[in-house]
Amino acid sequence: MLKRLRENKASQGTLLISPTLIFMIGLLIIPLLLTLVISFGQRAPDGTVIYGFSLDNYIRISGIRTECENGAAVCFDPIYADILSRSLTLAFNTTVLAIALAYPLSYFVARSPTKRRNTFLFLVLVPMWTNFVIRVYAWMMLLRTQGVINSVIGWLAGLVNIPFAPFEMLYTPGAVLVGMVYEFLPFMILPIYTSLEKIEVSLYEAAADLGANPFRTFLRLTLPLSMPGVVAGTILVFVPVMGTFIVSDLLGGRQIILVGNLIQNQFLIARDPTFGSAASLVLMAMTLIVTYIYTRKFGFGEEIVTV
Repeated sequence: MLKRLRENKASQGTLLISPTLIFMIGLLIIPLLLTLVISFGQRAPDGTVIYGFSLDNYIRISGIRTECENGAAVCFDPIYADILSRSLTLAFNTTVLAIALAYPLSYFVARSPTKRRNTFLFLVLVPMWTNFVIRVYAWMMLLRTQGVINSVIGWLAGLVNIPFAPFEMLYTPGAVLVGMVYEFLPFMILPIYTSLEKIEVSLYEAAADLGANPFRTFLRLTLPLSMPGVVAGTILVFVPVMGTFIVSDLLGGRQIILVGNLIQNQFLIARDPTFGSAASLVLMAMTLIVTYIYTRKFGFGEEIVTV
């Protein structure tokens, strides 16, 4: 009887996860395998794929060249390494700024009266109701030479008779960084808020009774207990920033080339799906490595509290 019950539970578990397994295999595993196969192929003159096994695409993205202008047998072209480095740097800076902005706001919302929390969360989510591209275009209106920010600064400068030349803010790395932080900030706020909201007020009272000052309480109590949200928010921000291309296209004026732009151009403009597939897999591998190192360093937010 017990054995039959266990078999039924196993069957029920298999039945429950079957839709998810089918979804994952059909829309994730199989496309990844196809991308892997295509990455080892070669581009035909008409833009189609010649299937085979060649490492040319990976050698190309590594920057190693066998045809060198100085006559050397092997040389290194840093163009793709620079793109990868630029993407990593932007993703890192975006994540750090998102944490710096999201943590105080999340703490404020989590410690607000219960009736106000929903209002604050609603305000955080309101921008996400608007299309992603429209929000980027809104930043273009703000940052351009004759945009809102320059107009306001010029008006203030005119009040005190200070000469003013409009700032060149659009189509710069700074504009891309601002757009990235704005677009992905809610994905950092919500996980951190969820972790902070779960912290019991009695723990703060206990810390105060033990003589801990506010700074020590934050370091030994609030921060460790909120680490699950910080880790989750970091992954939710870092991973999509590495692959996005819309923000850099619009706010960077196609002058700030990231890995996402490289992959987009290979598929849609250069019509080289083999190199685009190789770049996609390199991007995925690089993102997984960085995420693995990060989670190994900080864990998945183990809640260790020592007051």
